Amino acid sequence: MKTVLVIGGGITGLSAMYELQKWKKENQSDVRLVLVEASDYLGGKIRTIKTDDFIMESGADSIVARKASTMSFINDLGLEDEVVYNETGRSYIFTDGELKPIPDESVFGIPASIESLAKTTLVSAEGKVEALKDFYTKNDTFTKNDSVGALLEFCFGRELVEKQIAPVLSGVYSGKLSDLTIASTLPYLLDYKEEYGSIIKGFAANKDKFQSGERKFLSFKNGLSSLIDAYEQTLEDVEIIKNTKAVRIEQTGNRYQVSFSNSDLIEVDQVMLGIPHNEAENLLPDQELKQEFNQLRNSSMISVYIGFDIPDQVLPLEGTGFITADSDQISCNACTWTSRKWKHTSKVGNLLVRVFYKSSNPKFPQLQRMSEGELLQFALSDIQKSLGIKAEPVVSVVTDWSGTMPNYSIAHPKTVLAIESKLSLNYPGVFIAGCSYYGVGIPDCIENGQKTAEKIKSGLTEKQDNY
Repeated sequence: MKTVLVIGGGITGLSAMYELQKWKKENQSDVRLVLVEASDYLGGKIRTIKTDDFIMESGADSIVARKASTMSFINDLGLEDEVVYNETGRSYIFTDGELKPIPDESVFGIPASIESLAKTTLVSAEGKVEALKDFYTKNDTFTKNDSVGALLEFCFGRELVEKQIAPVLSGVYSGKLSDLTIASTLPYLLDYKEEYGSIIKGFAANKDKFQSGERKFLSFKNGLSSLIDAYEQTLEDVEIIKNTKAVRIEQTGNRYQVSFSNSDLIEVDQVMLGIPHNEAENLLPDQELKQEFNQLRNSSMISVYIGFDIPDQVLPLEGTGFITADSDQISCNACTWTSRKWKHTSKVGNLLVRVFYKSSNPKFPQLQRMSEGELLQFALSDIQKSLGIKAEPVVSVVTDWSGTMPNYSIAHPKTVLAIESKLSLNYPGVFIAGCSYYGVGIPDCIENGQKTAEKIKSGLTEKQDNY
């Protein structure tokens, strides 16, 4: 009997196992499917925390609706009636001691029309004039493997990038724009520049894809863990082992012996490593692979949910949250007005906010040394300074994602390709998967799990043909 092992019960691992189980049933195969997870719950960075009044997400808080609409996982798992969408509203940037709106008709802070550029309050008149060079500069050098920050400055100048685009885009992709590739962030920017001669013209011509008023994100009535629970419930033909950490993978002929923290051993034919790269590298005794894994980079984030016994309407503006530009007045990188953005998260309409601190923050080392109580007080101070809210909280949840947020640097694609090549040559049947390598969004991870399952199925078929 062939055995397939998936290490890591996050969304990528669950997606892969779902596809493998479906293939097993369709082909009446006797393959053994095993999913091993180190913690006591499945879902990885997807975990919903519920209280009597609030629903909070300790990790990811939503799914990009546009990507989900092209996939079938919601219908496949019977979750159609559970879907909820975000409320629309302005987003702001906190700068110069106040909240200033991110302009209408902008995408990640990038102007999508000449009117959007003209009306922004975040950039000086001189900065707006400089940004007009997007209409007449021609790209002769940039490729999608170049820095997205360098491309944006080339097209729009420094001021617009620093004051309006970088706070938004860096917040989404957890890194400096100079270190992020066009391919790993917004590859269509270069397509628009080449096709229309201008990024602004490209957005204008494709505005239906980026309507600011549409509901761009989705979740579920009882939180994103509904997705994880649905996957788990469907995996009736999969051995799911929790609270067990993989320790080592060793070759034994044309198979692999995997040892675990509980001293168990499993011999397997195919292995998917759906865990962070810094954990995956420790499983294989290969110095060359370790050197490649060490080229990958992670950043960190701490989030603080705070719920109040006051109505959501106390928020000062009609919006859904803010991002902080360089400011000496508050320390958080961003604040989501969760109860405003997601009505299902507050059962009686009371205020729920989520405050974010990222490792790019100069105060992050100080924050990492704080207790949860100290972090709560730090976040409350930022809320008071930015929103003028002085109420005492009734609930709080602090989540520390230190060293677990992937950074897709300029060298990232080359490093991933090198790891894949070395695995294929020296460890056939061992595959890397997940957000460390191929994309951080939930649809990206689901798709990556599906693609990895296809590789595993091909390997199993080839082995059967050789017998």
